[in-house]
Amino acid sequence: MENINENGHIVILGCGDVGKWVVETLKHADIRFTVVDIDASNFEDADYDHVTGNAKEEEVLMQAGVSRASTVVVALNDDTDVMFATLVTRGLNPESTIIARANSYRSIDKIYKAGANYVAALPIVAGQMLAKMTSHCLEISCRKMDEEITLYEGIDIEKHTVTGGDGLADRTIGDIDLQKKVGCTIIGIKNERGVLTDITPSTIIMKGDIIAVLGGKEEITKFKERFVKREIEKKT
Repeated sequence: MENINENGHIVILGCGDVGKWVVETLKHADIRFTVVDIDASNFEDADYDHVTGNAKEEEVLMQAGVSRASTVVVALNDDTDVMFATLVTRGLNPESTIIARANSYRSIDKIYKAGANYVAALPIVAGQMLAKMTSHCLEISCRKMDEEITLYEGIDIEKHTVTGGDGLADRTIGDIDLQKKVGCTIIGIKNERGVLTDITPSTIIMKGDIIAVLGGKEEITKFKERFVKREIEKKT
């Protein structure tokens, strides 16, 4: 039987791969919640509150108690659906904290504009996790990776071609220490040898490398001012 929690509860929209992981985590923590999914078969053995229906429809969201939820997790598989569900949820509950899934980093800003407080960009998170699992990193590198595999608020990725004038060439990741200097992280390096995601403090940045720099909007601006602007000034 489908029951709805009391005021201040958590609502999860979508019971796919990500949604099920959230469900198991909340169950383990003994936190009450309600799940919405259009596929009734996902609830065959459910021992938690749930609503069968389209998570983009206002009536279904009202039935799940979104209007009085403290937190809503939007874990739908399609980014367009995520944006629409986020938009409707924000309209029903201006005070709730909305945590949304993004399958593509290109959708991040649109999901924020739809009303999400936090967006988890799966390609970024998965890429960092894979890099961590496949790397023989130093303890400090692994610890930083653990801290950075999280929800990204207002995230940007800046691609920059390393030259002799930006102060990055022929230096290691540890020596450059973008995290400390500007709050950014280098998550990938592309060069003639291919794409490297196994980034450690001893990784050397070479002239001609294209680096992918991850950070918030303010942090990316600081990176540009410190390194890109420096390169331009040296040329003039």
